[in-house]
Amino acid sequence: MSRLHEHLSTGPVICAEGYLFELERRGYLQAGAFVPEVVLEHPEMVAQLHREFVHAGSDVVEAFTYYAHREKLALIGREGDLEAINRQALQLAADVAAEQSSLLAGNICNSNVFDPADPSSHDIVRAMFTEQVAWAAEANVDFVIGETFSYAQEALIALEVIKAAGLDAVITLSIHRSVDTRDGWTVEEACRRIEDAGADVVGLNCIRGPRTMLPLIERVRAALSGPVAALPVPYRTTEDEPTFQSLTDPGVDIPGDRPFPVALDPLTCNRYEMGEFAATAHALGVDYLGVCCGAGPHHIRSVAEALGRTPPGSRFTADMSKHAYFGTDQQLKPGNRAFATEL
Repeated sequence: MSRLHEHLSTGPVICAEGYLFELERRGYLQAGAFVPEVVLEHPEMVAQLHREFVHAGSDVVEAFTYYAHREKLALIGREGDLEAINRQALQLAADVAAEQSSLLAGNICNSNVFDPADPSSHDIVRAMFTEQVAWAAEANVDFVIGETFSYAQEALIALEVIKAAGLDAVITLSIHRSVDTRDGWTVEEACRRIEDAGADVVGLNCIRGPRTMLPLIERVRAALSGPVAALPVPYRTTEDEPTFQSLTDPGVDIPGDRPFPVALDPLTCNRYEMGEFAATAHALGVDYLGVCCGAGPHHIRSVAEALGRTPPGSRFTADMSKHAYFGTDQQLKPGNRAFATEL
């Protein structure tokens, strides 16, 4: 039994994603192209975030190679750094996974060049995936995550490449405003085809928040026989605005009039909402849980705690009983507690 399947057999796997948004917030990555240059320029920050996510409860250290492929690096004139950025990201993740006894995952993602009507684009993305997966295999990853695919056919190419390398595969699709993939497949059909093609875990990640991902996850769970993944973004998406790209913030002056990607702060889910999602999804039979773009360690800790775990970070879970004004501890000054009604 592989390490991934061993973990799945003993309980749900928690995987922290969200490196792009979190490192952008910290000032080490530029929104827009979202290329993970930080891997080369500030590797210590990437390693630190890996540790923070594990401290919060993630079972997986995912190499930060999302968008570290030829198309994105060429966009910013750094295609020459392709191999260096992938190998560095894998080494950083491997070092932290070893010290924390965590699962180590490689990562490939949507290419932005795939066109179902253009066979030449299929060859291009297959070559892009092949080189990234080869580096992941050399790093002895436990499995490879293929994520954020809007085209199910592109996800199937990614799966083919991962399996050809002899590795376990977690494949997740991203569903936009339409509840079908961009190639016109229902979410059930797409996930079923991916499972039938040999994926070890299949599901959804990114784009949709908890409220608008959960109904689709329920459909996926009913359609599949194997492990299912659910990793929403931590934003308050609605039926009218089902994706974090479609969210609006009326009355606020924002460049481009769109909160996505850097003005989503007032639309962020709190930790309790993410915990509630995790508990509900797990009750439906979801085996692989996490949070995608926008996730902070506090979100991951809430996911872990909602599943009955006490990661190291739980030592500092909020305990308002000690608060000077809102607490209930008898050592607190009664006058301050009385004054709390005026705060």
